[in-house]
Amino acid sequence: MIYQDELLEYLKVNTAYKSQAIPGNEGFTFISKRTGMPQIWTLDEQQNPVQYVKTKDRPLSIHHSQNGEMTVIGMDCEGNEKQQIYLYNKKQNKLETLVESLDHFHYIGGWSPDGKLISYSSNRRQPGYFDVFTVNVDTKEVNKVYSFDGNCTPLSWIDQENIFISISESNIDSTIYRLNIKTNERTRIGEENVLARYQSIVMLKNKEEGYVLTDFREETVYVARFSFQHPDKLEKLLYWKNWDVEELKKSPHEEYLALTVNEGGISRLWLYHTNTNVKEQISDIPEGVIESISWLNSDEFIFTVKAPTIPGDIWKYTLSSKELKRLTFFSQSRVISENGQNPDICTFHSFDELEVPYFFYHKGNTKNKPTVIYVHGGPEGQSKVDFNPVIQYLVHQGFAVAVPNVRGSNGYGRSYLQLDDARKRMDSVKDLEWLVKDLIHTHQVDPKHIGIMGRSYGGFMVLAALTHYPDLWAAGVDIVGISHLKTMLENTGEWRRRLRECEYGFLDKDVPFFEEIAPLHHSHKIKAPLFIFHGRNDTRVPVSESEQIVEKMTAQNQDVEMIIFEDEGHQTERLINHITMHKNTIEFFIKHLK
Repeated sequence: MIYQDELLEYLKVNTAYKSQAIPGNEGFTFISKRTGMPQIWTLDEQQNPVQYVKTKDRPLSIHHSQNGEMTVIGMDCEGNEKQQIYLYNKKQNKLETLVESLDHFHYIGGWSPDGKLISYSSNRRQPGYFDVFTVNVDTKEVNKVYSFDGNCTPLSWIDQENIFISISESNIDSTIYRLNIKTNERTRIGEENVLARYQSIVMLKNKEEGYVLTDFREETVYVARFSFQHPDKLEKLLYWKNWDVEELKKSPHEEYLALTVNEGGISRLWLYHTNTNVKEQISDIPEGVIESISWLNSDEFIFTVKAPTIPGDIWKYTLSSKELKRLTFFSQSRVISENGQNPDICTFHSFDELEVPYFFYHKGNTKNKPTVIYVHGGPEGQSKVDFNPVIQYLVHQGFAVAVPNVRGSNGYGRSYLQLDDARKRMDSVKDLEWLVKDLIHTHQVDPKHIGIMGRSYGGFMVLAALTHYPDLWAAGVDIVGISHLKTMLENTGEWRRRLRECEYGFLDKDVPFFEEIAPLHHSHKIKAPLFIFHGRNDTRVPVSESEQIVEKMTAQNQDVEMIIFEDEGHQTERLINHITMHKNTIEFFIKHLK
């Protein structure tokens, strides 16, 4: 039985995330949906949460000026991800438009050292080409400083004439360059002609050396040191054989690096002393996901923690006292803290003996439990140990929930990440079949009451599983999913088509394969009831992907329902829509699986 008040406790729980220090006053901002949609918050002098600034839609990126008096905010409209740029003056409590072209995307690269310019890239010239611009925050004068026929994003400023830019090479690989915005001279970090991931670049004050995260010539992402004297040479500094380093931030005096290591979906926080080369793990943090590290001063930094029983809050670590302190309590909930379940970490061997990891959420004996499999998106994403209201409430209702990281998932090495590319696409779907076998054999779940759900590419996995293995499933939920790779690639934004082709296959040579595997063409095989959700303004997976399969299944008199959110895109950000989607999902699974 569903108790509505209890269900709403799971669905309406608040969170605080995207922690970011404000220079000059040791304060910080964060994002929360406390008002019903994402907004920027801070803590006042009494450490009570207050809104930092009210925005008309969700803020996607936040960049505080060096003196903390102004903030540049990237904001889209109803989930379309087309970021426009706004300037907030804290003293005047004034929010004004800085850069606006509603049909185009804008990616912000931060403040220049003198606090007068903002760098950004935009696809105004052509939908798939992102040129780099600067805008003067006082005069609003815009200058194009670099043209590029592809995906190019400014990352940060080095000095008044040089910035870091990231250029996408494939769906996972990118290259970072130092770009002189006066001469357009580029200096590449790392060796030419070797594909690798490069991210979280950090420049030292001498402007000649720095740190970067990369998997150059390795399976996993590590911390490397570079120098502009020999920019093609990378010194491997901190390396974990089996796990990726995910985030890297240096302290203001450059004595320490704070970093996170992703151990199979669980974050570990480390400190590295740059003078002694000693690294130290920070313990006693709730086991989950750690992100958004930001230094308040040379002795303190903040970060966001998300865990199965802590949906999201901001914490602080003090080096001198080794004190760990929780700063916000947005996600504090008696119901969730008492009933929330941490997962068991499991693996199974798939059809080709590949070992595939998964999280298994349950309460008590699993024998004959109805079960839901939750598939992440990406496909280069990764399911991690954090809070998911649907998973936690279903477990509270007596379900078991399995959350796999099938082949093609991030976090397990470069080879594993590429095991589902192009013509190997259906191998990851077959992993789901073998997961079901393992759940029945290992956990004795009820084989007649197994459901599946997923979002984005995870939605494609749901549709592919329902069509290619129809006898396994008793219910399915597809959120912003793909029903045909060909039509998705044809209709998605030009800004992402080539990068997606690197993963899925190419329109000029792989269409026969797309046609062969398309869930749309096999929809008549679906035996389980299906519920689909989509955002009207989705620029990644067009809503037509859901509409076309619903139309076909309806004509075939199959059991299918759909809800389209008119004011959402690829994510579901508004609280009212979030509640609607998750409440319907939970009630759907309880109806068909219990």
